[in-house]
Amino acid sequence: MTLNTTLASVTERIITRSAPTRGAYLERMRAAQSNGPARAHLSCSGQAHAYAAAGPDQAALAKASAGHLGIITAYNDMLSAHQPFETYPQIVRDAVRKVGGTAQVAGGVPAMCDGVTQGEAGMELSLFSRDAIAMSTAVGLSHNTFDAAVFLGVCDKIVPGLVIGAQVFGHLPAVFLPAGPMVSGLANDEKAKIRQKYAMGEVGREELLKAEMSAYHGPGTCTFYGTANTNQMLMEFMGLHLPGSSFVNPGTELREALTQEGARRALSLSALGNAYTPVCDVLDEKAFANGIAGLMATGGSTNLLIHLIAMARAGGIILDWQDFSDLSEVVPLLARVYPNGLADVNHFHAAGGLGYMIGEMLANGLLHPDTKTVAGDGLSNYVTEPFLTDDGLEWRSGTGQSLNEGICRPVSDPFQPTGGLSRLTGSLGTAVMKISAVAEEHRIVEAPVRIFHDQDDAKAAFKAGEFTGDVIIVVRFQGPKANGMPELHSLTPMLSIMQGRGQKVALVTDGRMSGASGKVPAAIHVVPEALDGGAIAYIQDGDMLRVDALAGTLDILTPDVTKRDPATADLSANAYGMGRELFSPFRQLVGSADTGASVFGDL
Repeated sequence: MTLNTTLASVTERIITRSAPTRGAYLERMRAAQSNGPARAHLSCSGQAHAYAAAGPDQAALAKASAGHLGIITAYNDMLSAHQPFETYPQIVRDAVRKVGGTAQVAGGVPAMCDGVTQGEAGMELSLFSRDAIAMSTAVGLSHNTFDAAVFLGVCDKIVPGLVIGAQVFGHLPAVFLPAGPMVSGLANDEKAKIRQKYAMGEVGREELLKAEMSAYHGPGTCTFYGTANTNQMLMEFMGLHLPGSSFVNPGTELREALTQEGARRALSLSALGNAYTPVCDVLDEKAFANGIAGLMATGGSTNLLIHLIAMARAGGIILDWQDFSDLSEVVPLLARVYPNGLADVNHFHAAGGLGYMIGEMLANGLLHPDTKTVAGDGLSNYVTEPFLTDDGLEWRSGTGQSLNEGICRPVSDPFQPTGGLSRLTGSLGTAVMKISAVAEEHRIVEAPVRIFHDQDDAKAAFKAGEFTGDVIIVVRFQGPKANGMPELHSLTPMLSIMQGRGQKVALVTDGRMSGASGKVPAAIHVVPEALDGGAIAYIQDGDMLRVDALAGTLDILTPDVTKRDPATADLSANAYGMGRELFSPFRQLVGSADTGASVFGDL
């Protein structure tokens, strides 16, 4: 199949734009490769320190003849998605010993849950935790004793942070080992209804808690298609997972077999063997173009419009929002998974899942087929799915047709002809919107604004009955420099209620919305942010805005607003409490949302 011309041209544009920084990065990686296996360069004292607690692996490590695998883990048992990782290090060690290798936990990285911190001060650390995870990854691998690495992480900022860290050590092969989603519980749409009833005061907190615990009820990733599961999709589309491994439930024999094989595969890709495949060669410009295409086809999380840019820059690749916008025009929406539909990721996986999606897109020229992956050369490896047999793990051809067209569809009959995300530009600045769950009649909103500098104030106004007509709610001074760009997902119930009443309503913010944002139009990640003097700082209550996801525009209709003095906000409360004191340097150094909101620049 001929490659889609837009995909080809966008990729070529990325290659050209990135040539200087990508060339410098690859030169650094080739220099690191030339040093060979790292342990031979350590002093005897250094090696003794590294192997002192290795028990039965000490002799093999001292000989330096066997491959040595580093494990970077985001394990904690507060995150349901990460709790299964508690047993992974031993599974990995046992698996590689059987093939003559060794493995050690190189280091742990922090992992926070955005679901727990929604609407709380801790959410202001969330975005910055991604870069802290990348730095922690670098600390773990800096001992320079490993031939390859596996990465244990799933959720929102963890996978992007691990990818950034892995690329700094891009001369090493890297395999990402997922934990899988929890089994299905209370349906996500039922949970959403209870949340709305609670916001209206129709049910109490006891019923709300019961519903939430019925939805989030066991080990594994939350089952809606938010940022965590979008991360898992990307790791397959970009070739860092084993094929078909993303959505296999924890605690199953297949899950454990995939973990064992992932560990063995990582060692097999090291420079000690004949199939050397460093991560710097896997994550090239084509891989990132494939990731963007997958994001569009699945209606994934808006958070990846920030994270993919930051991830790419760690490998010298420069993406911008126009790349996403152009690919969104030609990649159709092929999946409906909550909040974009009623199905959860378990239903999606059963209906054909990522293997079906990748096969459809490859057959229609919407993905680069010739990328390197941890499963071998070519993305066609990811049209297969894993099975356990009496002889062990094997991959077979996946389904060539959707098993439920209410969940995933062929390119010839998509849910919509364009992708799930839209770029908006205009006199207010540049923003993005997730449109995959927004009905077409809600994609244009023209209304007066109400301005807030805190989401709690907006919720208080709603409870006071102040929103009776059409309105665009603007929550500003929520950008990365102002307060770390927290998600504003706790506004979702009230916005949904207002839309359900028949009001025209939209959210505009220089902050983030949840990766699970749904049916209410939300123009988010507005740049320049208010603290940078963006136009969003000049508007006032009653000014008219137009949010148009169909035309891709975001405009102030009230004339001459920028002739006013810009608004200011007292941000002193953002500087302390819940560890925010320690992240002051991050707020001072962070880049804008459209450049990845990173403290690292172009590395």
